[in-house]
Amino acid sequence: MRTDLFDFELPAERIALRPAHPRDSARMLVVESGSSLHDRVVSDLPQWLRAGDQIVVNDTKVISAQLRGRRLGRDTEPKIEATLIKRLDGSRWQALVKPAKKLARGDVVRFGNEGRVCLLGHLDAEVEDKGEDGAVTLSFSFHGPTLDSAISDLGSPPLPPYIASKRAADEHDAADYQTMFAVNEGAVAAPTAGLHFTPALEAALRQHGVDLHRVTLHVGAGTFLPVKADDTSEHKMHSEWGAISPATVEALNAARARGGRVVAVGTTCLRLLESAAAENGEIRPFDDETAIFITPGYRFRAVDILLTNFHLPRSTLFMLVSAFSGLETMKRAYSHAIESGYRFYSYGDACLLFRGRDRGVFS
Repeated sequence: MRTDLFDFELPAERIALRPAHPRDSARMLVVESGSSLHDRVVSDLPQWLRAGDQIVVNDTKVISAQLRGRRLGRDTEPKIEATLIKRLDGSRWQALVKPAKKLARGDVVRFGNEGRVCLLGHLDAEVEDKGEDGAVTLSFSFHGPTLDSAISDLGSPPLPPYIASKRAADEHDAADYQTMFAVNEGAVAAPTAGLHFTPALEAALRQHGVDLHRVTLHVGAGTFLPVKADDTSEHKMHSEWGAISPATVEALNAARARGGRVVAVGTTCLRLLESAAAENGEIRPFDDETAIFITPGYRFRAVDILLTNFHLPRSTLFMLVSAFSGLETMKRAYSHAIESGYRFYSYGDACLLFRGRDRGVFS
């Protein structure tokens, strides 16, 4: 499909720079399968679900993946910024660096300040390989838990570029950019639909007869990237590691057999569940990489309802929600959201999407 089909105008003032407090007070646009739109708030979520429905959340935890340092060993020592995007092994990470032209294979970058109390006060990494668009492989001087501790101490939360370009990260973001479910470290971006949850909302859902299950998908920086190709078939997705336990699989399949619906909290959960689903809709245990790219025409097998935020124009995530609810339906919904003052992106408001059955590509 043509990428420009997924473009739309978004006023800059609609980009949220801070989350709602309390989190479940964020607005929620309900988009029913018949294209009806309802303006609600996230705390209303239990009213839109039935007893026996199953909510799936992502328990990944965002690491302090933004590192700042300087190149060593040449006549000059330019400043270098690196965003870790994917762990390769105990001491190596793929990263996006700026300015990439200042680095070559074999260079050493020193992150942190020698005056800070973090191991030796700094963290060194060698540029092992250099790819396109600022991507490099960094081989760090520490390994395993020691490296993780150093990154946590020296790094900062990797705010999305559409927030970071408008304000600096601060002490509030360390908490604001984690969900209440975050336990498994490894993401470099938050599963932002989960940011709307509070203990009170979880309790209300359980009281309503809706169970909650946890899966893990370590979100990569690719989630921020617009599709640059003219046609979606030419876009390559970044792979991300995910896992669904046998116990969770058993509970979800049993609930669906009883008529319960699977509610994915966020596109990360949806992509993981769909990656783990067989053709007949049965969900299977999963522990692997996934690079699933969902565009209109995709036949959903595992997920019935999606709670998600409002996404970037021309992004893979807007393509996904257009596949789920129909492109024209989502364009109408987004137009309504923009006119009604909804807040967009990671710290923004939510929409609750009910999947249309046998819907056409543009419906």
